[in-house]
Amino acid sequence: MSIAILGGTGPQGRGLALRFARAGMPVVIGSRDAERAQATADELQAKLSPGAAAIGGHDLRGAVSAADEMVILAVPYAAHDATLEAIRDLLPGKILIDIVVPLADGDPKKVDMPAAGSATEAAQALLGDAIPVVGALHNVSATTLNDLDHGINCDVLVCGNDLAAKEAVIDLIRKLDVQAYNAGPAVNARCIEAITPILIRLNISKKVPFTHAGIRIWAPGA
Repeated sequence: MSIAILGGTGPQGRGLALRFARAGMPVVIGSRDAERAQATADELQAKLSPGAAAIGGHDLRGAVSAADEMVILAVPYAAHDATLEAIRDLLPGKILIDIVVPLADGDPKKVDMPAAGSATEAAQALLGDAIPVVGALHNVSATTLNDLDHGINCDVLVCGNDLAAKEAVIDLIRKLDVQAYNAGPAVNARCIEAITPILIRLNISKKVPFTHAGIRIWAPGA
């Protein structure tokens, strides 16, 4: 199954492309600049062993067309709605995985939620109910994703209004040796997306003795 990552030339997109390709999932990086996308794909492929799946590059619409089922949106929030407008006619029959967090302009330690309540809800409202939108991977550090020498140090909370789509995304994320949980409907993205600036604040604090922290769901007594 080929996956499209829109915004795949950015830090999170690059890390996800590496992780999924290493897990055997072909990836197509999508960018407004097709040449830049292919150059990034070539660079990332060179970092992987010969047994990894292929990473290719294309413009945004070409990447979506190449995806079998899953399209990951990893653009800055400023480009969120415009990117969706540009590709929405290609999305029927596919699942959009929205990993975008609407951070405040000039201050990544705060969110600036859209009128819809969250980026995930904004995407669902823009695309309509016929195209399932699943919010996921909001709280994973880009640095962690790109560090292939170590595993991903957190769990992933997944939300959306379509149960079958959420379960498909959870199965996809678990291919990265990460635990993922159904965190409820799309409205819960308001809470999940808002965790990201809290993690950013902690990770840059001089009083916290580590960086790139994530969250985990712990069992009682663990």
